[in-house]
Amino acid sequence: MPGRSFTGPGDYNTQLAGWLPRANSRLLRRTGQQPDVRVIDDRAGMGVLPPLATAVGTHHRVRLGRDYYVRIACNDYSVDPSVIGRFVDVHAGRQEVAVSCAGRAVAAHQRCWARSQTITDPAHVEVAAQLRTAYKARTAAMRGPMAAAGAQVGLRALSDYDDLFALDTPSPAATVVRPDLQVVR
Repeated sequence: MPGRSFTGPGDYNTQLAGWLPRANSRLLRRTGQQPDVRVIDDRAGMGVLPPLATAVGTHHRVRLGRDYYVRIACNDYSVDPSVIGRFVDVHAGRQEVAVSCAGRAVAAHQRCWARSQTITDPAHVEVAAQLRTAYKARTAAMRGPMAAAGAQVGLRALSDYDDLFALDTPSPAATVVRPDLQVVR
């Protein structure tokens, strides 16, 4: 339907339902019949539907990246950040995008049919902030206390390292003295 725009599947069906009576009132050039008469003939030639409903939507498995979003049809949907780095199963239906990890639901969003949108659950943002705070605290504890600005840092003599690693210290007689170099002991 060129020249038209739609906000979603419901809007498409509404516009199509409004257009069909006008389209069906026309006569087809090739047969001289109206399209709705031709549809009756087509339906008579069709077989019955299978007893099971066909699966609608897409399924795929991805490893959740550090940004904790999955991409479906040019849109990004947030996922619980506690499963970053793990494989998640993504199901995108007509109405909903659902994400699970090891059988546990980690995201559910209403499907967005626009392009280049980012759909974020505020709960996922909160969990991400908590995980960042915990990570910063953990790394700060591993680093130990920081020296205050301007604090004096102790210096060790190099002979302390010789003693620690049981290195032989050269005798003064073995030391070569050059006039252009200054020897510091």
